[in-house]
Parts: sequence; C-alpha cells; structure tokens
Amino acid sequence: MAELERIRRRYEAHHRDRREAGEFVFVPERVPLLVAAVGGPGRRVLDLGCRSGAVAQHYLPGNEVVGLDVDYTALRQATKRGIQAVYGNVEERLPFDDGSFDVVVAGEMLEHVRAPEEVVAEVRRVLQPAGTFAGSVPNAFRFQSRLLFLAGRPPEDDPTHLHMYSPTALKALLVGFGPPELSFVGGRFRGLHPRLLARDLVFVARLRT
Repeated sequence: MAELERIRRRYEAHHRDRREAGEFVFVPERVPLLVAAVGGPGRRVLDLGCRSGAVAQHYLPGNEVVGLDVDYTALRQATKRGIQAVYGNVEERLPFDDGSFDVVVAGEMLEHVRAPEEVVAEVRRVLQPAGTFAGSVPNAFRFQSRLLFLAGRPPEDDPTHLHMYSPTALKALLVGFGPPELSFVGGRFRGLHPRLLARDLVFVARLRT
C-alpha cells in the first residue's frame, strides 16, 4: 500500500507539473488509430493508465469503458466524462476477472512500468479470446534521439520513462499475440522517413487463440 501511495504522489505531481493533470494529449495523431482499434459498438474496453480520460473518452460511443490509473485527481475528471474509473496500479494484478474485456488499450504507458512483460501477461489474462490489445509508445530510437545520444545527452527527458522501444523490441514484448500492426505517427518530418522520424509507435495486436 505504501508503494502504491508513493507512485500515486509521483504521477499526480508529474501530470500537474508537466501535463496539466493528464489533460494534455501527447501526439494526438494516434487517437483515431486507437479509436479504430477499439471499434464497436458493444465493446467492453479497459484503458490502462487512462489519466483524465482525455483519450479514452473517444472510445465511449456505444461502448463500455473502464479506466485504471493511480492518479486520483485525473480519475475524477475521467468519471465526469462517463468513464468507469478504477484506482489501481497497472504493475499489480489487475482487479478484473479473466476474459473481462474485448479490448485493452495502453497509450503511452508501457514505457513507464518496471516489468512490462508482467503487464502484458495481465492484459492477456483479462482479454477475451481473440481480443485486441492496442496502444502506443514513444519511438525512442528516432533520429532526433540518436543525435542526442551521440552528443552525450539523454535521448529522452522524461524521468518516468523506464524503457525505450524500437519496433523490434515492441514486437518482442507482445508475446501471445499475433503479429502487431504498427503505425508511425507524429513529428513534423515524419513523412520523409516514418520509422526514423516519427514521434510515436502505435500498435494493434490480436490475442492468439
């Protein structure tokens, strides 16, 4: 319980100081891709690390959306948006039965957790057969990050990022899912070379049956 409280305080401060209590939507170009992955109507959707529901609200039409986060402040806003807010830590066993959801979304979340393999295992558990796992991670190996590294500077400036993902690393993480569909989004010069210049990787993967 003490560990959960420590994480809650850290992320409430992080959202307040850097992202306005979760209201800021990083790389908005990923939103329509995630909405398409959720589909519907009639889907039961779990959004892990939902914050204020700024993205999850787009999944609501015709669907039941549950959001889990450690940030009390952000969850209050998610509830106002019609999301079923659940307080909890994504790095612990998720408080849901096996096969509870048609879709699980993890937008900008997997880079923050200490053991992403365990989080993915929990996603598999709570998904229905052939369910969908969709989400996004920063494209940490993009050209700009490589230049920073060569200059002797950290490739990322977010202290809550514990992992960096390339397309290959992301595919390796999604054990138990079919080959993911990857999209490269964000970044002013992305069109020149999406793999090297995009800010984000968006993934959509279906659970193997």
